[in-house]
Amino acid sequence: MTMLDKKSLLNEELLLVRDSGEIPEIAFHGALHYLTADPEGPRITLAAAEIRRLEEQVIARYREILLRDLDPANRDLRLYRGIRRCIYNWERLGKFRARQGLPCDKALRQEIATALSAFLHNEAVEVREGVRASSVNCTAPELAAMCEALAVVPAALPAGWEKLCL
Repeated sequence: MTMLDKKSLLNEELLLVRDSGEIPEIAFHGALHYLTADPEGPRITLAAAEIRRLEEQVIARYREILLRDLDPANRDLRLYRGIRRCIYNWERLGKFRARQGLPCDKALRQEIATALSAFLHNEAVEVREGVRASSVNCTAPELAAMCEALAVVPAALPAGWEKLCL
């Protein structure tokens, strides 16, 4: 197998992981298996840097999913899964990082924290003004735990945020 063939195979799997569904680490493990161990796959050896590129696509996909569910414009669309799913996906991402031995990405955590705070402020205003009923589909303790995991300080949350919860 030539280096070009290996690069093409890896690039194809990178795209598949990046455009995977709701649980991108499944696509990651599928790509690793196909590339390295599947009897019908190319059975190539991946360097650590190549595996890292696949891991980065998992993280990029999780970022996309998390931000999707923290965008108020998506609340009435079929693709919207809500804050509860956002909490689950943040936890899944953390578990993936731990299994892979990857450090916490402080920039990503800050980006998600900022998006969550902005979402809750927007939600509080719209609920208070009667524009809509709350779309927050988790309990106050679940949301508080997510805020703690993201290092969102209570002062960054809108007054009465607990009332937005189930």
